[in-house]
Amino acid sequence: MYAAFSELSRVELLLYTDTLATHGIVRTRQHRITDILNLSEAPFLVLEDVTVREHGSAGEPIRAAYAQVNLDAVLFAIADTPVEPSPELRTPKVQEPVLVSVPPFTVVGMIHLLPTAGDLREALTELSGRFLPVTGAIYWSDRLGVPRTQAAMVAVNHGRAQILAQYAPAPGADPA
Repeated sequence: MYAAFSELSRVELLLYTDTLATHGIVRTRQHRITDILNLSEAPFLVLEDVTVREHGSAGEPIRAAYAQVNLDAVLFAIADTPVEPSPELRTPKVQEPVLVSVPPFTVVGMIHLLPTAGDLREALTELSGRFLPVTGAIYWSDRLGVPRTQAAMVAVNHGRAQILAQYAPAPGADPA
């Protein structure tokens, strides 16, 4: 609502697709990565100072001054700079451990759901948004050779996620 009155800022993003990792800067009035992705009126983002690397490639990355990235192709996104939540925009939520399969990647972390008196099924039914935040995340792809990587927050494309499930690692096991 107040975004039209705030100044444009530069936010660094890392966008993962099935085959590419694209790093660049988006100019936006939004502060949170999920707002940048969910509130975009266009089906794409225009990035600047772009570096594109094919997963598993040892070759030189592609560099471009600008690139257009199709949001439907984005599996998940990571912001280089964490953003503190605004207290006035906070909605009380319950954290639940989650495993998200967004092939060829897996993401584990915490998802924040509306409180539903302990009814996780109902909370998952009410979960909406084009991109969902997973905090305290670890992501990887064994098939593509992408190692387990930690991120404060990963915005997962809800439409590309094949499984979004409550997750509890076996006692003593690596959480990822």
